[in-house]
Order: sequence, then C-alpha cells, then structure tokens
Amino acid sequence: MSDILIVDDERDIRELIADILEDEGYPTRLAGNSDDAMSAIHKARPGLLILDIWLKDSKMDGIDILKAVKTDYPDVPVVIISGHGNIEIAVAAIKQGAYDFIEKPFNIEQLLVVIRRAMETSRLRRENIELRRKDSVPFEMIGNCTAFRTLQGQLDKVTRSNGRVLLSGPSGAGKETAARYIHANSTRAEAPFVTVGCAAIEPEQMENVLFGRESPEKGVELGLLEEANGGVIYFDEIADLPLGTQSKILRVLVDQQFLRVGGGNKVKVDLRVISSTSKNLEAEVAAGCFRQELYHRLNVVPISVPSLDERREDIPMLAEHFMQVLVRDQALQARSFSDDATALLQTLAWPGNLRQLRNMIERLLILADEQGEITAQELSSGEGGNREDAGKLVLPSMMATLPLREAREEFEREYLLTQINRFGGNISRTAQFVGMERSALHRKLKSLGVVTSGKAGTRIAQHAGDED
Repeated sequence: MSDILIVDDERDIRELIADILEDEGYPTRLAGNSDDAMSAIHKARPGLLILDIWLKDSKMDGIDILKAVKTDYPDVPVVIISGHGNIEIAVAAIKQGAYDFIEKPFNIEQLLVVIRRAMETSRLRRENIELRRKDSVPFEMIGNCTAFRTLQGQLDKVTRSNGRVLLSGPSGAGKETAARYIHANSTRAEAPFVTVGCAAIEPEQMENVLFGRESPEKGVELGLLEEANGGVIYFDEIADLPLGTQSKILRVLVDQQFLRVGGGNKVKVDLRVISSTSKNLEAEVAAGCFRQELYHRLNVVPISVPSLDERREDIPMLAEHFMQVLVRDQALQARSFSDDATALLQTLAWPGNLRQLRNMIERLLILADEQGEITAQELSSGEGGNREDAGKLVLPSMMATLPLREAREEFEREYLLTQINRFGGNISRTAQFVGMERSALHRKLKSLGVVTSGKAGTRIAQHAGDED
C-alpha cells in the first residue's frame, strides 16, 4: 500500500491526522512546510496527499504545491484542508485538480470517508490506465516457413537493443503482433505497451491524445506518451500522423520530453518507439506528406513483415491457431479442416492477409450448419458463392474466349503457379502433389514461362514477364 503524505504547518494537526490514519492501517509521512513537502514527494511519490492551504514560513502555499503535484504526478489524489475555508478557496482547489476540500475543525469520520474514496478512485484510475495499455491482440508468433523464420530472426535481434524499429508490410500482415513480440521479449516487457492508432484519431484531437492537456476546469489529463513512460509507444500506420504533429513527435524523439497542451512545464519520458506502415514512406516523403527527418529518425532498424501470400506454407498452422483462439475466447464449437479444405486455403487470394484468414475462420465457426469437418465446398460457398453453385467451375472471362490449346496452357500456368507458391517454391513437394516427375515439371514450367525467384526469404513463382 502506498503511504499518505500529510502537509500542515501545525504539528499537532499533522500528528493527529497521522495517528488516526495509522490506526486505520495507512502508513504516513509528515511535512511541516513546502520545502519538506516537495522533497518528500520527489523522494517517493505518495499514494495520497493531505494538504493544508496556508503554510507559515513556506515559499509555496497549498495551491502552489497542488499545481506542482498535478503537473508532475497527476495521478496522485490531493485532499485540501483549511481552517479558513470559504467557497472561493474550495472552488479554486477543485479547479486545480484537488479531489476534495475539508474545513477545519474536521469530523474524523468525514475525513476517513473522503480518504477511502480518494484512494479507491486513484486505484481505479491506475487500473483503467493499465487496461487501456493492454488489449486482446496476441503476440504469439506462429509460422515455420522461410519468410517467417527470417522475420523472427530479425525481431529477436532487435529485442536486445533499445533502437527504434520501423515495421513495413501490407495491412493485416501482423505488424502489431511483431511489435508486441519485440516488447514481450525485451527488458521493457513489464512496462507499458501503448498503441497510437494514427489513422483512427481525428487530426484535430491528435495532440491532445498524444501529449495530454492541462486546464483550470479539468486539471491534468494524461496523454498516451505519458501513459507509455518506461515502456513502448507503438505508432500504427505512422504515415497517417498529421504533418503538424510530426514535427512535435520529432522533438520528443530528440529530447524525450514535451509540453502538455495548455501546460507550461516540460514532462520527461523514457520511451522506446516502434512504428509501422503499409505505405511507402520514401514516396510519402517525396510527395511532401511525411517529414524526411522524422522518417530517418524512425527508420533506424527497418523490418519487412511478409504478406500471407509469401507465407502460404504456414496457412494450415495459422488456421489451426486461429481456430483454437476463437474456440477458447468465444466458446465456439471446434472443427477441423479436411485435406481438400486445407489445400484450398493455401490457394485462395488473401488481400487482407492474417486478418482476413482469421475473419473467415470466425465466420465459418459462427455460421456453420454442422459441426463436422470444414470442406472445400463449404469454404467456396463462404467466399461469396451460394450452396447450389458451390463446387462448380466457372471460367474466367478471358480464358473463355481462348481456343482450347491456349486456354489449357493458361490453366496449367495458373495452376502450377498456385501450387508452387502454396509449397513455398519447393519444386519437389509441388511435383509430388501434382503427380509429375521433378524433371518433367521443370520442363513444363519452362515451356509455360514460369520462373521462381527469391522474395522475403522464400521462393515465389511468377510469369517470366513479371520479373522485376
């Protein structure tokens, strides 16, 4: 339990309050003037401050101390006491952030009730901040393909440092999961991880949200930078940060301090910054939409997060993982994938990446008419068709206009491209699945103009004409 600091220039009063509180089980400290009070506060932040308005032989009165405490330690509740109470003083104290005002001589029971409520309010505020720092986004890293192992190796290296990391990759690829993995395996793992959704916050509210604000009416309101102090601040989609705010964030990166909106005293913070983007930041800089200096400050360690298209080998493992998570968190009935459904999952287009895969599995579990295996037919109908048409082959319009020989070649080309990418560029596994000798498959690929090349640590098949 945090202690209670009692500040009063009358020794009898502060000792009386201390005796009462200690009988109730509260540890206390005492100060008789402003210098002793501020020294005690800076030495160890109290859980609550009981503060007299009028302090003889002091440089600061109670209101001055209240202002200083609410600037440096806004989460510490302050109860004001005074033997010269009037409505104007009470209103002034409350406006500066005091929890309550009690006039001397006070009733002991009234004092205890106010203190209990103030301590409980402070506890709930701290718990609320902690809950806001956390959310349901998991940081498990699931995968085994070459592209995934390359990513995890890079993440493991940066966990040992305090350097800034810029994660790039398409939307839904798992950039926040990667950021949380860095945090969970770093020396800051027990400190906060606070996410700033740059695209979700209204531009005119961004500075209030980031830096917090001070006002006579509401006192001090903490911003996300202050909530993340000691831990990690994660800027999700940093390219959407307003230009005006970018310059101020740049200053925070340099100085590790800032002013709250409406405030006059600088707030010092200790932050590790991780950012992510699905846009090309260099192109954003060239277009004048992103500050070049901020880009260089953030891009100390660039890490590319691969798309699901580059991780097709991992799709069965990821699908099973999402299935288990959904069954656990939403009490849904577990199901398994048939072999043909698993194969189809690896061949579908996933523009939404991991997020789209998870959403599809959640939809299958919620809307299922039966609890058996998930079949390829069920997957196909869930992709926008209907049950009567499920399983029927519909030719692409371009292929339907070709002569049979050309249409067959186009089909073989797309089919083999899909299968090779499904197996992460492994020709031997592809040949085994399609029922061809490896040498025969090589000849077929050459005749169809299909080549494989390295990308994101794995092999990707593509048309010869599509090579970079």
